[in-house]
Amino acid sequence: MLIMAGVLGRLIGPQKKVMYRDPKAMELETAKEILAEVFRVRLSEVDEMIQNRFEEVHHQEAYSEGDGLWPQEFWLDE
Repeated sequence: MLIMAGVLGRLIGPQKKVMYRDPKAMELETAKEILAEVFRVRLSEVDEMIQNRFEEVHHQEAYSEGDGLWPQEFWLDE
């Protein structure tokens, strides 16, 4: 893991080095870079995908609290 941190430290600009003092932040950034490479998209698009997923989950949780509204989607199991 230390080798990866060193490589990432050299690849990214000095403005992001402060963030990598936190191992979880470094792990998140590494995961985002992997997703960007796998899906062949920019890091900003990965951030957008994560934000959209967060909003979707948050939206679903709001409907599951029993507010009396119909869910946006539902499935019929046969």
